[in-house]
Amino acid sequence: MSKVTVKDLDVKGKHVIVRVDFNVPHKGDTITDDNRIRAALPTINYLTENGAKVLLLSHLGKIKTDEDKVKNDMSIVAKRLAELTSAPVKFVNATRGPELEEAVKAQENGSIVLMQNTRYEKGETKNDPELGKYWASLGDAFVEDAFGSVHRAHASTVGIPSNMKEVAVGFLVEKELNVLGKALNDPQRPFVAILGGAKVSDKIGVIENLLKIADKVLIGGGMSYTFAAANGGKIGTSLLEADKEDLAKEFMEKGKGKLFLPVDTVIANDFDNPTDIKTVKAGEIPDGYMGLDIGPATVAEFQKELAGAKTVFWNGPMGVFEKPEFAKGTEEICKTLAELDGATTIIGGGDSASAAKNLGYADKFSHISTGGGASLEYMEGKELPGVAIIPEK
Repeated sequence: MSKVTVKDLDVKGKHVIVRVDFNVPHKGDTITDDNRIRAALPTINYLTENGAKVLLLSHLGKIKTDEDKVKNDMSIVAKRLAELTSAPVKFVNATRGPELEEAVKAQENGSIVLMQNTRYEKGETKNDPELGKYWASLGDAFVEDAFGSVHRAHASTVGIPSNMKEVAVGFLVEKELNVLGKALNDPQRPFVAILGGAKVSDKIGVIENLLKIADKVLIGGGMSYTFAAANGGKIGTSLLEADKEDLAKEFMEKGKGKLFLPVDTVIANDFDNPTDIKTVKAGEIPDGYMGLDIGPATVAEFQKELAGAKTVFWNGPMGVFEKPEFAKGTEEICKTLAELDGATTIIGGGDSASAAKNLGYADKFSHISTGGGASLEYMEGKELPGVAIIPEK
């Protein structure tokens, strides 16, 4: 897949609308992680340095009430962006109307206007045709650089480019498609996928697809207990999706020889205030206890299966890594991947990315995706609406 990129556009003196992903974690007015802003800088700086008049659009948080609007005001992002780029940044506290239109009209080459949160508009998430058309009218060209949002057919990801002739992907989306596309379509082998997280239901499509294309699939996290139950094991009060047991059996049947499940598990008598923590064999969790991490024997088994891997895709922690008592499995897998020699190691966003950053291993990975949901859907083999709308070269 080779999409038209920002470098294929003639941008000098043109109004270029860029859909970025500035959905950053924040507490009040303080941004706690500016990685998504930094990730968009190569595209933004390229455009401003080449004389474009840049209009940035992004959502921030979920907007259901007026209180949500106050909490997720995009002005906090404008302040940080202005510190990270040398181009002038103007924030416009509007999503349509004269104030926005005049700010765009008054722009000089190499300047940036950041619009208020796209989700202030109810029509954004519904891909309202009128809204997409209106936003498109503010620019001459459109650049899609919000990988974290391309799996959603929203007005700002699909509606705008549907109404424009000059559309392209930015450097961030281009890189994501190149790295994930290679893993999906032409991986260096052995290709090992590691899937964790809470629910089988969140990962049905990706397990199904990776069982076809990966050499090994390692399963950990909360969803492993549904597999253990499907195997006839005792799982105590562990997380269980009873309606997915038959599906888990099907996966185990399909994945014979390549699907690997935990052999032991760290359990506790209580989630919030554990007073008794121990390790037991998988499928042998006593009543009143719940599994909260993979055990040391599983770590050793997974490390053995990872030895010599040339491509690794990891999405989802191995346990409740936010609690130190149950973070060991995730830490050990993270460390193992960070030290894998000569391998392309990819983290599919989400909690795995947070774990790698918190543990100080982020720079040891080949690629950390900026879009958990989008990377999973891509690895499922699904079409991403925000990418599909951009033409091939």
